[in-house]
Amino acid sequence: MKKYVYLLAILGLLGGCKNEENNQRTTVSVEEEHPGKALMELNCNACHSPTAGKNDRIAPPMIAVKRHYLEQGMSKDVFQAAILKWIENPIEEHTKMPGAIKKFGIMAKVDYPKKTINQIADYLYTNKIEKPDWFDEHYQKNKGKYEIASENGLPSYAEIGMKYAISTKSQLGKNLMGAIQSRGTEEAVSFCNTRAISITDSMSVVNNATIKRISDKARNPKNKANVEELRYIASFKELLANEKEIKPIVEEGEESVRFYFPIKTNAMCLQCHGKQGEDIRLSTYNRIKSLYPSDEAIGYEANQIRGMWSIQFDK
Repeated sequence: MKKYVYLLAILGLLGGCKNEENNQRTTVSVEEEHPGKALMELNCNACHSPTAGKNDRIAPPMIAVKRHYLEQGMSKDVFQAAILKWIENPIEEHTKMPGAIKKFGIMAKVDYPKKTINQIADYLYTNKIEKPDWFDEHYQKNKGKYEIASENGLPSYAEIGMKYAISTKSQLGKNLMGAIQSRGTEEAVSFCNTRAISITDSMSVVNNATIKRISDKARNPKNKANVEELRYIASFKELLANEKEIKPIVEEGEESVRFYFPIKTNAMCLQCHGKQGEDIRLSTYNRIKSLYPSDEAIGYEANQIRGMWSIQFDK
């Protein structure tokens, strides 16, 4: 199976529990906050956010990690050992989350101290983990199945398009997070200005497809949606407003396929796409205006559609 690398999501496909998330474990008090909590929030939640939407994420939430790895009666030492095994050698044969691998791909191997991994694993084991609102229903319904599979078991065009979108989003996210963590949000704006389109173009070459991120309120004029794409963005917004399920739009031609799927905002997006004076710091806003004088891509709130993936590939 072709493997796609997603963000430095540290413990992304690591684990989860098949029993209740607290499983009658001892919970650390607020006064003595577990060190693994801060490590998880710092290193994991950018990719495994408990608030990201079901169709707008690049890795499973950490509650899913726990649900799949923590089995009934499992000791903490065994749980930590299972997580370490995955981190040290993240290959398909070691995962307990094949559905997540099918959807998001194999995570990149990362070199983190065992102490750090053990502290995060300890926190997962001993505490109740925050979960998205949609998670319980999704977990019971899918049990690790990829949601956009075709009836004959072969990859559908929707699944292929989604993989291209997710793998590209993963590469962009990995590099963007690196820029934010090392140089701050202002430098992340500069990164997007100089690197985002080139990374997207390189993923087009890798996947033998044409991959674009387009918007009705573009920051980079090169990402401005055309008339047809504007109609699709409007239709996605209408579905979201009416709380209806959003599925990819797939158009089949004689020799090629066009795939469309919305890009939604989350808390991290708002640092550069939120409201000036609330989410966007003045220094970040000034950097945006200096690089993009005609910028339209601000004023968003969380869980709004700010654009769309537009992908074309051969049949």
